[in-house]
Amino acid sequence: MLKNSLFTVKKLVLATSLLAVTSAANAGYTIKLDDGDSITFGGYVKVDARYVDGNIAATDYWYGGGTVLAESQSNFGIAVNETRFNTKYVHGDVTGFIEMDFYGDAVAGGGNEVISNSSSPRLRHAFIKYKNVLVGQTWTTFQNTSSLAEAADFGGPLVASAFIRQGQIRYTMGGLQLSIENPESYGGYRGDATKRDDNVPDFIGKYTFKGDWGNVSVSGLARQLKTATNESESAFGYGVAGRIKTFGKDDFRFQLHGGNVGRYVGVVASTDIVGEEVEETTSVMVAYRHFWTDDMRSSVFFGNTTTEETDRDRSHWGVNIFKNVTKQLSFGLEVGNFEMAESNADSDYVQFSAKYVL
Repeated sequence: MLKNSLFTVKKLVLATSLLAVTSAANAGYTIKLDDGDSITFGGYVKVDARYVDGNIAATDYWYGGGTVLAESQSNFGIAVNETRFNTKYVHGDVTGFIEMDFYGDAVAGGGNEVISNSSSPRLRHAFIKYKNVLVGQTWTTFQNTSSLAEAADFGGPLVASAFIRQGQIRYTMGGLQLSIENPESYGGYRGDATKRDDNVPDFIGKYTFKGDWGNVSVSGLARQLKTATNESESAFGYGVAGRIKTFGKDDFRFQLHGGNVGRYVGVVASTDIVGEEVEETTSVMVAYRHFWTDDMRSSVFFGNTTTEETDRDRSHWGVNIFKNVTKQLSFGLEVGNFEMAESNADSDYVQFSAKYVL
């Protein structure tokens, strides 16, 4: 047994050494250990130069909210916090996946611009998958990741997109996925901490239709929320999202969400609870991607979220162009606007990005 263990360790050390000299032409690096066993390293390095002008305070990327300023001001910054690294371990039918980036302290990542710009690492994904069952933290089952717009701004119009990573137990059978996920009443009870915990998991079901034409998913969400006085309220939401091929390599992406989706859509654009009432939210996101050539493409996107109880109306639009210099290296330029209409506030932005995929 000891001999076999040492042999495996030696192979791992050798494979790791080979990793350092593997051709950069490969997107990700897979090391085969024994039959059915492998380790894959991936991720990317991304540099963003961003200019923002308006009366919503500048951030590294737009999400569903922002700080409204007394008057307009401009800001320029360079950040690399979106850079990420992941590792996938495969042993027969078992897969383990871990991914981290450097947004460890809210949107700015905790960087100190006075001295070093050091930013805190953040766990994005950590899950185990065995055949049809997944346990751990990853994208919520409610979300269709293929429908997200391609954008220089992190995630594109997050203000209207389903976008959550959280702990869950998920079962997949063909196009059907069922999960129980970590509960949280955003905007609800904030009294005695010993009584604050949500005690019923969120229930999610999704079915995805797939074909040569693309995919469309239909999802449903059922939750038990806690109001401001610690009373329980039921909440239900729905989503339809997809990515459809159009002409050549072009595609159309969309998301439509409604009902009591709350924190699942819009990244703080909507809360779950307002006092004793469950929030009603409507979100629409559309994006079209066009390939000018095989290595140059553009996307135009728009997202809007409105709420009933808080009367919020928030939007984000953008248009960009990306050019691949090599298969792994690309440069992008994007212009757009983020608006919080209920606060009479908006900011324009111009962003340049360089991205190298490992």
